[in-house]
Amino acid sequence: MFGRTRVAIMGTGKIAGVMAKTLKNTKGVVCYAVGSRTEEKAKAFASQYGIKRYYGSYESLVADPKIDLVYIATPHSEHFDNVKLALLNGKHVLCEKAFMLNEQQAKTIFDLAEEKNLLVVEAMWVRFMPMRNKLMEVLAGGVIGEPTMLTANLGYNIANKERIAKPELGGGVLLDLGVYVLNFASMVFGNDVTDIVSMCSFNNFGMDLHDSITLRYRDGKMAVLNASGLSVSDRSGVIYGTKGYIVVDNINNFEGITVYDSDHKKTAYYKRPKQKTGYEYEVEACVRALNEKWIECPEMPHSESLKILNMMDFIRKTNGIVFPIEKETDVTVTDAIETAITTEEVEGTSEEKQIEGTSEGTQVAVASEEKQDENAGAVEE
Repeated sequence: MFGRTRVAIMGTGKIAGVMAKTLKNTKGVVCYAVGSRTEEKAKAFASQYGIKRYYGSYESLVADPKIDLVYIATPHSEHFDNVKLALLNGKHVLCEKAFMLNEQQAKTIFDLAEEKNLLVVEAMWVRFMPMRNKLMEVLAGGVIGEPTMLTANLGYNIANKERIAKPELGGGVLLDLGVYVLNFASMVFGNDVTDIVSMCSFNNFGMDLHDSITLRYRDGKMAVLNASGLSVSDRSGVIYGTKGYIVVDNINNFEGITVYDSDHKKTAYYKRPKQKTGYEYEVEACVRALNEKWIECPEMPHSESLKILNMMDFIRKTNGIVFPIEKETDVTVTDAIETAITTEEVEGTSEEKQIEGTSEGTQVAVASEEKQDENAGAVEE
């Protein structure tokens, strides 16, 4: 293990398994340890993936002095406490999306990371992939002229997953799927948004199952975005320009980029290169950042995580979506959010097949006996 970054996985759900497979096949790293809330589960996970060390609590995991980087694979409702625990124990962190429940939590974490001089990165995997760079290259080439509008959608039938259904797990599709369409728009058009209009439909617990979001930018560009936990969508992103348009197949993990001219004729196609799992790029970025002694990755800097959370805070506020922990701590609808985003201006601003969902207004069936870290799942690739 000499010279390799020792990575620990916090959580033992499906997405943690994907990362364990990734680490086994990525140069420069080793999957050194795993932690769960029970020793039994941690031991089973370690045995399944050939991991040397396992811990029956998150506290004992981060206390291991040999760990360099902790990958957080728990539900996003737990991210704030989990990341804070790792930072306070001197560990660098790669944390799954959605990074936090709200912008205020993220600000607190980034301030702590700066104080401790530790790397903290949101694992928004598409931002680290070669296909993201290819899309930027194609757009910069001017093949569709001036891009003026885009659409993006992401939908899976996952409404009865606990992480979607339950408020206490930071439920709803916005933080789980909407974060991808917002990131797609951000990568293409940036974040100088002046207006956000959104509409949602809900389950019986008040969590959003359909999200429709429209963004207007200062320069007049527009983005029309949809996320659904009830419907299977084509997952496409389309960028419209003055001389043609670009279709991105699967905004969750770009499979192909097709360019069309103004006569709707295909002029170019770019295929996704072979991947291990797709997670290797974010891991490699973290290793580079650690070698350079950075506390953030340029592919997903802290400012981008904050801007996306800022927009999601506003969308939730306008649709009355509040998580229980926010009611207790009063951190979601802050004065900062109310002044940062108004109707006039926004400041600065998977892998596994999913199971059958429910209709709006229908009681959502949930498996209460499941552990929370089992609900930290990734969306379908």
